[in-house]
Amino acid sequence: MAAKIKAYIQQTISICETIMAKKTTTALTQKQIEELLITLQTRFEKNMSRHKGLDWAKVTARLKGKTEKLWSLSEMERTGGEPDVVGFDKKTGEFIFYDCSAESPAGRRSFCYDGEALKSRKANKPKNSATEMASAMGIILLTEEQYSDLQKLGNFDTKTSSWLKSPDDIRELGGAIFGDYRFGRVFIYHNGAESYYGGRGFRGCLRV
Repeated sequence: MAAKIKAYIQQTISICETIMAKKTTTALTQKQIEELLITLQTRFEKNMSRHKGLDWAKVTARLKGKTEKLWSLSEMERTGGEPDVVGFDKKTGEFIFYDCSAESPAGRRSFCYDGEALKSRKANKPKNSATEMASAMGIILLTEEQYSDLQKLGNFDTKTSSWLKSPDDIRELGGAIFGDYRFGRVFIYHNGAESYYGGRGFRGCLRV
């Protein structure tokens, strides 16, 4: 009985620490917010072809007060994603950000696909998985369709590749999909979900 009570207490403490850590990590200082907005605005104005007809002032207004969304954008930036606006959802009023770095984000490479794949590896485990890191950042992996849409805005992953949100039927069979751009076209491939490579990261989507 004492052992069960002790285990329960430890579990409760762990949950509380996780909640407090999240509250701490998702809070940017005013200076960090200002620096992030300057970076995003500069990128937005340099790449107007990605978001024709959209106004940065409206993006800023939408971001105002959205602490967790700003933190997610900050994490996308910190890990090399170079997030930028690629669309606007008229139904929800949300602006859509994708990772728009030329190559797969450098701070998110050498990861297997998901947590299940990570647990299945008996040796040489990567540090993390794509889906778990994306979840921790508050973003979701690009789908195959979204990845194809991104490639219409430029040539991305010409030297690297990116894990993509994999269909359930493929994942149930142990696989996962990824994409890249070679020979003037977009390619979508498959790998075992537990595999990982130095040249493969993942790209995410954030709706604000």
